[in-house]
Amino acid sequence: MGRFSLSQDFGIDLGTANTLVFVKNKGVVLREPTVVAKNMQTGDIEAVGSQARNMIGRTPGNISVVRPMKDGVIADYDTTAVLMKYYIKNAMKNRSFFARKPNVMICVPSGITMVEERAVIDATKQAGAKDAFPIAEPFAAAIGAGLPVWEPTGSMIVDIGGGTTEVAVISLGGIVTSQSIRKAGDNMDEAIIYYIRKHYNLMIGERSAESIKMDLGTAGEVTEDIEMDIRGRDLLTGLPKTIMITAKEIAVSLRDTVESIVNAVKTTLEKTPPELSADIVERGIVLSGGGALLRNLDKVISEETEMPVFIADDPLDSVAIGTGKSLEYIQHFRSHPNVSSRTTE
Repeated sequence: MGRFSLSQDFGIDLGTANTLVFVKNKGVVLREPTVVAKNMQTGDIEAVGSQARNMIGRTPGNISVVRPMKDGVIADYDTTAVLMKYYIKNAMKNRSFFARKPNVMICVPSGITMVEERAVIDATKQAGAKDAFPIAEPFAAAIGAGLPVWEPTGSMIVDIGGGTTEVAVISLGGIVTSQSIRKAGDNMDEAIIYYIRKHYNLMIGERSAESIKMDLGTAGEVTEDIEMDIRGRDLLTGLPKTIMITAKEIAVSLRDTVESIVNAVKTTLEKTPPELSADIVERGIVLSGGGALLRNLDKVISEETEMPVFIADDPLDSVAIGTGKSLEYIQHFRSHPNVSSRTTE
């Protein structure tokens, strides 16, 4: 019975855009957008996850679709607690009646403050966890990408999520140096929306911008200029309108965000001890997260740093897999909190 109840421990990658739950011995069991639909008159939660995401831009006046996580941290505590309760309940629905409350390993950005970290832990416990252990996002991503984080060798990970880009150099089970910037996938979407509004007087929604990013988004120079029809609301007439957009234009709109990510990588490399720098030159830099799928981003970072750059085997799930695998080292995290901005207690 003891062994069975241990299998109920799980890891949560509570992301700005998506939340993934990894149950010990089962793998990723839940993958939902971090979105909640709320009735503003009664305060009731109307929908969570995929159902709520489908409502974006289509709700009546009394229902608001909110993303309670902003830039990787909790922006709306009460809504996040409801969201966590939903995820934990779903992850535990097949558990034994006798199983104890689960220990939860939860991902947080490496640059968050103690107050922000405490909010995440409290929300997790309020949602039904016995105990909650924070793990720095790049550390979890490195474990999920299969990097030798416990060995005395330098590994560099660049995790590009929805709200934050986390760059870290890891060795001997800890983060040696890291950089967390609040420029990532969401900024790319916003940049596309701004570009199209500025150049075409056309207003498009978040979901349309995300689709454009996935279909046309490219870092650096565009070799094949693909075209795509997009629909939105003409800001001059107020009427629906369709225009043609090219991959070159989208590359221009994404230039600033890509530059910020490259600069974060360079800054982290500058702060890396020489011995670990030598390891990274030999082993290369690993990209994970949804942003790693942006075309040519690996080539741009490689050209700018003059180092080999690889994309993790499963970039979208790397953080969740690493968070789940780290459950085996709960005692380590209990005594060695590895969120880089906090002081060791």
